[in-house]
Amino acid sequence: MNTVTDPGDLPRCDVLAVGPHPDDIEIACGGSLLRLRQQGASLCLLDLTRGEMGSSGTVEDRDREALAAATALQAAARANLGLPDTRVTDDDDSTARLVAAMRAVRPKLLFAPHERDVHPDHTAGAHLVTRAHFLAGLRNYHPELGEPHRARVLLRYPGNHPVEPTLVVDISSVADQKEAVVRCYQSQLAPSDTGHLVQGLDLLERAIIRQRAMGALVATAAGEGFVVDGPLAVDELGWLVETPTDR
Repeated sequence: MNTVTDPGDLPRCDVLAVGPHPDDIEIACGGSLLRLRQQGASLCLLDLTRGEMGSSGTVEDRDREALAAATALQAAARANLGLPDTRVTDDDDSTARLVAAMRAVRPKLLFAPHERDVHPDHTAGAHLVTRAHFLAGLRNYHPELGEPHRARVLLRYPGNHPVEPTLVVDISSVADQKEAVVRCYQSQLAPSDTGHLVQGLDLLERAIIRQRAMGALVATAAGEGFVVDGPLAVDELGWLVETPTDR
């Protein structure tokens, strides 16, 4: 697993997951990423900030933890856009930097935060991804940043607020592996002061409760819910009549 200093130097991958802070990707879609890796997909992870305003742990702690989590996910590379924590915007500079990363990775599938969230970076990050996702496909938008490319599918994941999903991925088979990935963020687990936590839960508790709730919606032990930007195109229908016990 490579740590990339310049997001524009990320390798080509099938999947690009974007998170406002280190640990957001793992909480929201770590299980889905594990399942995609099992199926042979290559992964790149991109954090927008280093989480320097977080109430627990240092920036150096979170850098080490993010690297450990990416290794556990078997990601090809992880990079950080270096935007200021609590001050993410979709300004021209941030957009261009994210477009450079998208064009470098050229993903088929893009994971990004949903805009409905109490944390301003999650909302702003969602808007930033929306803008960059579109502009990355325009030939005349900063051609020096690489050949135009737009991911075919964009899946939005919830943050601190629940969001009604349009797609739930069954992650029951990798729930234990996901827990191990989330545990890489030791500085964020069981903090002595929980006053800053929106729901009074650390990241592992939040991940477990959410995945149980999402799994219950589709009659599985654990799931991850997403909102699809636009309709999904399918070319086979066998999965519509498949049940979890058929797998």
